[in-house]
Amino acid sequence: MTTTIWSAAALLSSGWAESVAIEIDDTGNIASIKSNQPYACGDRVEILLPAIPNVHSHAHQRAMSGLGERAGISGEAAKDSFWTWRKIMYHYLERIQPEHLFHISAQLYLEMLKAGYSCVGEFQYLHHDLDGSPYANRAEMSLQCMQAAQQVGLGFTALPVLYRYGGFGSADPIDGQKRFLNDTEGFIDIVTRLQQASATDANISVGIAPHSLRAINGELLREVVGGLDNLAAIHVHIAEQTREVEDCLAWSQMRPVEWLFDQFDVDPSWCLIHATHMNDTETTAMAQSGCVAGLCPTTEANLGDGFFNALDYFRQDGCWAIGSDSHISIDPVEELRWLEYGQRLLTRKRNVLVSPGGANTGRNLLDGALKGGARACGRNIGSIIAGARADFIVLDDQHPRLYGRQQDDLLDSWIFSGNENLVRDVYIGGNKVIDRGRHADEATIQRNYRTTLDQLAN
Repeated sequence: MTTTIWSAAALLSSGWAESVAIEIDDTGNIASIKSNQPYACGDRVEILLPAIPNVHSHAHQRAMSGLGERAGISGEAAKDSFWTWRKIMYHYLERIQPEHLFHISAQLYLEMLKAGYSCVGEFQYLHHDLDGSPYANRAEMSLQCMQAAQQVGLGFTALPVLYRYGGFGSADPIDGQKRFLNDTEGFIDIVTRLQQASATDANISVGIAPHSLRAINGELLREVVGGLDNLAAIHVHIAEQTREVEDCLAWSQMRPVEWLFDQFDVDPSWCLIHATHMNDTETTAMAQSGCVAGLCPTTEANLGDGFFNALDYFRQDGCWAIGSDSHISIDPVEELRWLEYGQRLLTRKRNVLVSPGGANTGRNLLDGALKGGARACGRNIGSIIAGARADFIVLDDQHPRLYGRQQDDLLDSWIFSGNENLVRDVYIGGNKVIDRGRHADEATIQRNYRTTLDQLAN
């Protein structure tokens, strides 16, 4: 049985179209698209866009967002950094149990849906119990995230994290990392269990996430990749901080991205998260490989990481996507806006990240986030085209910020003209999961989240 959505204007894979009738099959995929059609039946909306993939999430960090903003946590305010923030995060992780992670994830994923995200790449490394021993089901913690996404209705790419060492050169891990650690056999078991649990769910895919070059070595990663089939994607943190680059050089005489490309065949199935500190050669290698740069501008700003080399990367048609990472912000508009604003601050110019074929910055940013997000999530999403998942957002075109705007000018106004959430409705796999800004289970999800925070505070 098919369902129909009719939109006065829709951003299709071929561009803007008017009076669009979209038929959705019973699996949640787009069956057909017809433009210039009078309204006949089904949901009737004004502005329909593809929903936006979120390629990088640490769900547990939603519960601690904002708690690292007191200066001097390292003893000297001038030395606060990613590494001092990490101490706070590790301390917080000492209490989280599976039921806590489920409710934190459900609240987070609800917020993602309401903001217009279609899917989350969950980079989940909190695998084991408090003492570091595996749960009866090794995939327990990742399954809690997956089940939260299923309950809320958000698309999901499971990215269980491969974490074994405490630093470059296979250094011993520290005590705060004991919940993360796996050998080859244990990690493959986690991934296999996730693949089995999601085999019949069209809204879920499964990849892997070697945490970072400091947390794995080449031999371990080759064993894992060689022992697994049908991976949706491979994500890795890389070159996020200058200290990481310095430590990698001291260990290998190569920079992080340089070492990765020397050791592995990096192709479009890879997503390199942050990649903040690259030289020109590394930037070109990434762009030419077809891999995705997973950019998280609000988190990168919050942690003081630095600016991605977006101008040169865009000039070389590099593929990229956005993620909310630590969830200091859960809003694709803010990620896209600050991606552009960072480049304006660096270059002292305006409308920096535009494409040769279009003048509208907002449209170019949206197109890039959709294309790269679909690739990084390993799913047929991010485009309104026959055969793709029916993941859509409906904007509130009557809001003063958007009223009277059309097509690409509307996208520019959405991204660059204010802070209210202008997403009215959200469809995932053809199901309307956000209706006029609300989720059917919103009150229950929020109540459970508040209870969880109370438990973690005691």
